[in-house]
Amino acid sequence: MPIPLYEAAAETDPIGAVIVIQEIYGVNEHIQDVAQRFAAAGFDAVAPQLFHRDGVNALPYDYAIAKPHMENLTAENMSDDIAETIKHLNGKGFATSSIGIVGFCLGGSVSLLAATQHPFGAAVTFYGGGLADGRLGIPPLIDIAGSVRAPWLGLYGDQDPSIPTDDVERLRVEAAKAHVPTSIVRYPEAGHAFHCDARPANYHEKSARDAWEKTLDWLGRHLRPAH
Repeated sequence: MPIPLYEAAAETDPIGAVIVIQEIYGVNEHIQDVAQRFAAAGFDAVAPQLFHRDGVNALPYDYAIAKPHMENLTAENMSDDIAETIKHLNGKGFATSSIGIVGFCLGGSVSLLAATQHPFGAAVTFYGGGLADGRLGIPPLIDIAGSVRAPWLGLYGDQDPSIPTDDVERLRVEAAKAHVPTSIVRYPEAGHAFHCDARPANYHEKSARDAWEKTLDWLGRHLRPAH
């Protein structure tokens, strides 16, 4: 089944391309806005709609509504969707080394998994969970971090009750075993979903701004030029 994509194009010749991986609430207005921010920064951005097999896309910020759709996802299907998205960008002239992948929450876990499967130019995880236990068929991130094939950056909030800081530090140690650059940044005042300015209760502006700057810097340093 072809995967629907939300696309936001750079206004000038793109630096590279970025695959934006959704939270559990789909490719909603916030994720579309994130894609547009990447476009404004000079990247062609695409956001694959991971819930397309359910026939839904954007969901309200209601975990009870989103949870069944999240549970219908499998690591295999999400990996297929990422591979198809890469193929789409390859067809537009982007080598995989000119493509970055950036994911949030669920998407953060998917981004790390995808970075073990494809030689992206760069990968970034915002508060992706499942570090010690795995989720949706994705192995524990601690177990696979040393196998990333793309320079990988992890961004985590110390106030996130779903992701213990001890696990984040274990993830740092394992990621450092990879044969590519890796880095983890922890934000002492931030909790889960601290980058999502569509959710005021979660958003932490200072941490979000710093994390965004570090993301753009990571992509700029590691993506190979698109042309």
